[in-house]
Amino acid sequence: MNRKSKHIVIVGGGYVGMYTGLRLQRSLRRELRDGSVHITIIDPQSYMTYQPFLPEAAAGNISPRHVVAPLRRILPKVRILNGKVSKVHHEARILTFEPAVGQSREIEYDVIVMAAGSISRTLPIPGLEDAAIGFKTVGEAIALRNRVLGLLDRAESSNDEDVRRRALTFVVVGGGFAGIEALAELEDMTRDAVKYYPSIDTKDLRWVLIEASDRILPEVGPEMGQWTAVELRERGIELKMKTFLQSCVGGLVKTSDGDEFESATIVWTAGVKPSVIVNASDLPVDERGRVMTTTKLTVTGVKDAFAAGDIAGVPDVTNPGKYCAPNAQHAVRQAKVLADNITAYLRDEPLKEYRHKYVGSVAGLGLHRGVANVYGVKLRGIPAWFMHRTYHLSRVPTVNRKVRVMADWTLSLFFKRETISLGEIENPRQEFRAAAESGRKR
Repeated sequence: MNRKSKHIVIVGGGYVGMYTGLRLQRSLRRELRDGSVHITIIDPQSYMTYQPFLPEAAAGNISPRHVVAPLRRILPKVRILNGKVSKVHHEARILTFEPAVGQSREIEYDVIVMAAGSISRTLPIPGLEDAAIGFKTVGEAIALRNRVLGLLDRAESSNDEDVRRRALTFVVVGGGFAGIEALAELEDMTRDAVKYYPSIDTKDLRWVLIEASDRILPEVGPEMGQWTAVELRERGIELKMKTFLQSCVGGLVKTSDGDEFESATIVWTAGVKPSVIVNASDLPVDERGRVMTTTKLTVTGVKDAFAAGDIAGVPDVTNPGKYCAPNAQHAVRQAKVLADNITAYLRDEPLKEYRHKYVGSVAGLGLHRGVANVYGVKLRGIPAWFMHRTYHLSRVPTVNRKVRVMADWTLSLFFKRETISLGEIENPRQEFRAAAESGRKR
C-alpha cells in the first residue's frame, strides 16, 4: 500500500463496523477510487449478524442464513480480513493481526475505529463454563435450537423418568431482551413440536427464567415488563425473580432461593461486557472496561482514533451524566455519525455530536405475541408482534436480506415450521470416524 494514502482500519464487523464501512464506501467514493484512502475491516467472521432476529432463527421462523449479511458482498470497496486483533499500539499506529491460520503480522494504519462490540459477561459460577451456552451468535442460536429439539427426541425415546425430566427442563439466566425473547420463542417452538411426540405433553416441559433483579425487560418500562411477566407465567413459565444462579455443575442447577434441579439446557444471557481487545491496547479505558469516547465518537484525548457501539463509553448528550446503552439501536445510529465524522476528519471539516431521540423498544414473545413501547404508545399481543417484525425488517441490511426474511415469514403462513434437530452438524465427522474404526476391526 502506498503510505501516502490514508489507511482506515475498523476493528470489528458487527453493526458499527459494517454500517460505518458502508457509509464510508459511499462518502469516500472518490478517495477510494483514486487510492488516496484505503479501508480495512478486521473480524473473525466474514458476515454481520443481525442479533434481534436470533430468537426467531433459533425457533425456526427464519433461516439462519438470512440473519447474517456477507461483508464482502456488501462492502466491495473495503478489504475484509478474517481473524482477530491481539494488540493495538496506537501511539505507533500499528496493530497485530492474527489470522485464523498462519502467522500473525503487524498492520500499519492512519485512523483506527474500535468497533469490536461485546462478549457475554459471565460470573465465577461453578459449572457455568461447561454446562451453559450463550446467545450472541448465530452459531449459538442454531446449536441451542438443535439441542432443544434433540432433547425432545431423547425424552421420547427413554422410559427413565430422571432422564426425561432432565431433558425437558430448560433454564434461561437473564431477563433482558436476549433472555426473554430466546425463552419465549423457544418455548413457543417446543409447544408446536411436542404435538409429534406421543409420550410428551406440554405440561412435561419445564421452562425456568432466573433473574437477579425484581423486573424483566426494563427497556420497555415497568408496566409492559409486568405484563410480559404475567403473559409468561400464564404460559407455564417459571420466573424466579430476585434469584441468583449459584451453581450448575454437571447440569445440577442450584439457585439462591434454595431450589435444586437437573437441567440439560442452561442458556446464559445475563449481560455483556466490552470485547477483550480493550485490554490489549494503549487507548484510554473507563471503569467499566470501555474505550473512553467523546460525544463526537472520537477516543478521549487521542488523535486518529474513533470508537462506538458496545465497546465504547459514549456520553448521552440527551441525559447528562449517563452513557448510551449497549444495544443495536444505538450502534446503528452511531455508525452513521461515526462515518460522517471520519469523512469530515479526513477533510478537515467540523465533527458532529452523536445525539439521539429515544424511539422506544419492541420485543417478540413467540408467534403472534409481543410487547412494545414506542413513542410512549404501549402495545401488546398481535399489534406489538407485528410492530416488532415491521421495525426489525426495516433495519435488516440490504434488500436481499429483507426479501428473504419476508419470504420466510410468508411461507410460515401456509406451512408449519420445521421442528427437526440437526445436531449431527456439530460433529460432522463422527459417523465417518465410526465407519473407519469399524473397518480397522475387521
